Amino acid sequence: MALTRSFRQSVMEELREKDYRRAFLGEAINDMLAGDLDSAKTVLREYINGTVGFIKAGKALRRSPKSLMRMLSANGNPQARNLLELVAYLQKVEGTTAEVRLAEREPHRYSPRNPVETISAAAGELTAPRPPNHESPPPKIIRARRPGT
Repeated sequence: MALTRSFRQSVMEELREKDYRRAFLGEAINDMLAGDLDSAKTVLREYINGTVGFIKAGKALRRSPKSLMRMLSANGNPQARNLLELVAYLQKVEGTTAEVRLAEREPHRYSPRNPVETISAAAGELTAPRPPNHESPPPKIIRARRPGT
């Protein structure tokens, strides 16, 4: 007999709790706002599987369940309207409303003068600053590591 269970099975059981469901939906919305659409789609897909189901969501949104599944698949490319309608429906079912608060960004996470540095920092990479002369070789990329790895 196996002593562990799958991650998906654990998530499905956790989604029975109201606070966990709300936090899970909030995580999907936060991922969307942060620009991490792939994570947002994955979280939304698991959320729907563990709560209302694709058939009920499809009927409510007047879309086929398969269309919703494709939209939230790894290769899915949902339109903003469709994604926001889905999130609005899920909030209605859950009885919640998402609130957006603007807060100060972490230092050195955003640099409007150097978008390459910003993208690299967001991806967990640190880059050495470029010298003013652009003929020099590209900067060396240093991967950020978690403690203990």
